[in-house]
Amino acid sequence: MLLDSYGRTATDLRVSLTDRCNLRCTYCMPEEGLQWLAKPDLLTDEEIVRLVDIAVRELGVTEVRFTGGEPLLRPGLVGIVAACAALEPRPQLSLTTNGIGLERTAGALRDAGLDRVNVSLDTLDPGVFQRLTRRKRHADVLRGLAAAREAGLRPVKINAVLMPGMNDAEAPDLLAWAMEHEYELRFIEQMPLDAQHGWQRDGMITAGDILASLRTRFTLTEEGEQARGSAPAERWLVDGGPHRVGVIASVTRPFCRACDRTRLTADGQVRTCLFATEESDLRGALRTGASDERIAALWRTAMWGKKAGAGIDDPSFVQPQRPMSAIGG
Repeated sequence: MLLDSYGRTATDLRVSLTDRCNLRCTYCMPEEGLQWLAKPDLLTDEEIVRLVDIAVRELGVTEVRFTGGEPLLRPGLVGIVAACAALEPRPQLSLTTNGIGLERTAGALRDAGLDRVNVSLDTLDPGVFQRLTRRKRHADVLRGLAAAREAGLRPVKINAVLMPGMNDAEAPDLLAWAMEHEYELRFIEQMPLDAQHGWQRDGMITAGDILASLRTRFTLTEEGEQARGSAPAERWLVDGGPHRVGVIASVTRPFCRACDRTRLTADGQVRTCLFATEESDLRGALRTGASDERIAALWRTAMWGKKAGAGIDDPSFVQPQRPMSAIGG
């Protein structure tokens, strides 16, 4: 098991497959992009599968989420999914993606063993999408969402970030559209994980703002802590159900006390938290011949040192040097 000193057990593994992305979202990275990891620094497909196997077999991980950057840019993605689906015990497998390329890969990913997807979509307006992402790919995302639904990668979840002056008035329209298309919508507060370090607390759209906007059109009934469990999203029934909407309030309503996640970067570093400032190197252990037992021990030691919380509300909070694209969502 992956225990920490506060009694939490990590059963959810987030695996970043690449730090590269084909969008340039304003809340993530500058328009010119970033300096990407060199190929030799990235874990190979075989190394990724081995680490997932250790996590599942030795450490009690039951859910694996492939992230990035943009994981659909990883050439070996389908093979990685298939190899992880064949592990014993079999973990639940999901993917967080911007949806570009999902139209052509959804069926293959489902056949390989992927269970579901989360797709980032912040707006229904192609013009706003272009201003937010600096790319004209809105239609590609919509087709990717439809392909995922048709392939049976359900529930198809949508992640949306609202930015002031750009899409902050769209919450009710996004929810109505998501319900119409049988997607599950999650709003995520903008977090201090942008490469530009331009995040400002007093300028962000908070969970309270989002809920107030949604309530101008819908009746929301909170599901409560028991239904939430360790999930990051607080969830509400919409107009009595069956549709639900979630809000992940990492800044204003942090869920650290119930966190069950461990993270693996594309270059093989264990991170105990999105906002961690320290990492533990598993790539080096892999490449110097460490046994599965040794790697599991290193992983356990890293997780035991996990802090009680992200500390965003602490005056001494320091934003991680790695941006979200390099950590994995």
